[in-house]
Amino acid sequence: MTETSRKAQSDTRRPRVMPDVTKALASDIFSGRYPAGSSLPTENELGVEYGVSRTVIREALKVLAAKGLVLSRPRIGTVVCDQDNWNIIDPQVLAWHAPHALDDKLFDAILETRRAIEPLVAELAATRATLQEVADLEAAWRGMADAGEDLAAFSRSDVVFHQIVYAASHNPIFRQIGNLIDTGLKFSLEASATISLERRMEAVAAHREVVEALRMRDAAAARGAASKILDLAARDLTSAKKLKNN
Repeated sequence: MTETSRKAQSDTRRPRVMPDVTKALASDIFSGRYPAGSSLPTENELGVEYGVSRTVIREALKVLAAKGLVLSRPRIGTVVCDQDNWNIIDPQVLAWHAPHALDDKLFDAILETRRAIEPLVAELAATRATLQEVADLEAAWRGMADAGEDLAAFSRSDVVFHQIVYAASHNPIFRQIGNLIDTGLKFSLEASATISLERRMEAVAAHREVVEALRMRDAAAARGAASKILDLAARDLTSAKKLKNN
């Protein structure tokens, strides 16, 4: 095999290998295998453990460093950062967690953030949403209503619903914040997967109120309906945490 062909083969493998190694290293940090303040093994040692080259390890560590998980120090090596430094709202960082590995404090923080933002986002959307956005919102709501016992389908439509509301605020910063909390919302829904169909139907009814508020351009009603959705989410997460801790 020529040098050119070896390089081409390496380049085709790297997009698959490097993200997997990065995720594995992140998981080891999240699990406490490498606690805050500890040093990671050397690049050579990590390469042997994961069966990849030092180049792959080096690139994976660069990604982790960019997200605040590790810090490289001369003559010391790569050190795990304190959790307060992690870019926890980065969708990729959230996605690297297994849903069951997210602690209750993080779920509470996600909900607290949504409480601070989503009622205002819904209020703005009620005055700014286009007719197409209202139609798309109703379609997402219909997906929730028709999901029945299929929690995965319900969750997908729920996430799309909130994406549309954030986009319909026509505030570019809120839109980006909405993108950031998408993964947190997905995990929140997965954490409350044990909620009954009856409770999901309550959420469907509250989401319908948002659709109607946007259709009627009723900002106050949109804010109230968004708050009701968050009250239901808080109730379901509390129930899920009780089941997990029993």
